[in-house]
Amino acid sequence: MPRLVPRLRPFTSTIFAEITQLAVRHGAINLGQGFPDTDGPASLLADAQQAIATGANQYPPAPGLPALREAITHHQKRFYDLDAGDVLVTAGATEAIASAVIALCGPGDEVVIFEPYYDSYPAVVAMAGATRRTVPLRAPDFQPDPAELRAAFGPRTKAVLVNTPHNPTGAVFGPDTLRAIGDLAISHDAVVITDEVYEHMTFDVDHVPMATLPGMAERTLTISSAGKTFSVTGWKIGWIHGPAELVAAVRAVKQFLTFAGGAPFQPAVAGALALPDEAYESISGDLRPKRDLLVEGLRRTGMRVFEPRGTYFVVADLAPLGVADAAAYAREMPARIGVAAVPVSVFCDDPALAPTLLRFAFCKRDEVLTQALTRIMEP
Repeated sequence: MPRLVPRLRPFTSTIFAEITQLAVRHGAINLGQGFPDTDGPASLLADAQQAIATGANQYPPAPGLPALREAITHHQKRFYDLDAGDVLVTAGATEAIASAVIALCGPGDEVVIFEPYYDSYPAVVAMAGATRRTVPLRAPDFQPDPAELRAAFGPRTKAVLVNTPHNPTGAVFGPDTLRAIGDLAISHDAVVITDEVYEHMTFDVDHVPMATLPGMAERTLTISSAGKTFSVTGWKIGWIHGPAELVAAVRAVKQFLTFAGGAPFQPAVAGALALPDEAYESISGDLRPKRDLLVEGLRRTGMRVFEPRGTYFVVADLAPLGVADAAAYAREMPARIGVAAVPVSVFCDDPALAPTLLRFAFCKRDEVLTQALTRIMEP
C-alpha cells in the first residue's frame, strides 16, 4: 500500500473548521469567519438572476467576459487613474494569487510575505516549490520595520506578496511603506503581487494601489474581488491585471485550475462595478459604525483593541485580561461565552508573534454584534 504523505500542512483551515463546528454545537455567534451576513446590492442580485434566466449558464470565455474585463479596466481608471493593462477574470482572488505565484515562482526562488498573512499565501508558495521569507507586522500599528523588510529580500527573491488593506490586522500600508517595498522589488528585479480585495473598505485613509507608484506598473500584478466589495463571497469572481506578459503567464496556469466559471455572475459584476459613487461610499460608510461598535465594546471588556484602518476585522489583545494563550481561549469561547473568534497566531509562522491576539469580524448585522458584545461582557 503506498504511503500517502501530504505535501502541504493545513494552515488555518483546520482551526477555522474546528471553531465553526464549536460555534454551531454551542449556538455561538460566529465572529471568526470573514463574510457578511447580508447580501450585496439588489441590482447585482437581480442581474445575476436575469442572466441565469436568459441562458448565461455555459462556459464563459477563459479570460473572462469582455464586458467584465472592460468594467474592471474602467473601475481602475475611475478610482485610481490606473491603466489596468491586460485583465484576467479568476475564481475569486484566491485563484488569482495561486495562479500568479505558481506561474512566476519555483524551486530555488523566494517569495516575501508579511506575517500575519492570509492563509493561502504560504500554501501557494509551497505548491510552487518556492521558499517564503516573512516580514513581521507587530502591534500596535502592524507596519513593517524597514530593517526587517530589507533583510527579507535577497538574490533569490522572485516575488513579494503585498496585502493592503491587510487581513487579519486591518492595517493599511501608506505610500511611504509601499515605496519602500517597491524600491526593494526594483533593486532585486522582483514581481509584486498585490492582494487588494478590501480596497473599498478603508476608514480615514486612502487605499493606494502599488501599481500607481512610479516604476511599479510594469512589475505589478494587481488582484481584487467582487466577493468582498459587493458582499457576495460565495460567487468567487475575482480578477488580476497587469503587464500582458505577466498576465499571460498567470493565464497559462489558471486554464488548468478552473478554466472558467461564474458565467451568470460575471455580467452582474460588470454592472455592479459601474454603480454610482454613493454605492461605493456606502461600503466603508456602513462598516464604520459597525467597527466603532465592536471596538468600543471590546475595549469595555478590558481588552487592548487595535482600531483597524481597513477591512472588516478587529484585532484585540487578551493580555490585559491575563490570557497568555489566545488559541486555547478561542477554543473555549463558543461553549463558555457563546461567541467565536480566531486566534491571530494561526496566521503566523511564529506563533510567538501574536500569542495573545484574537481577530473578530464586524461585517455582521448590528443586532448580531450587540448580542455578541453582551455575551462577552457577561460575568
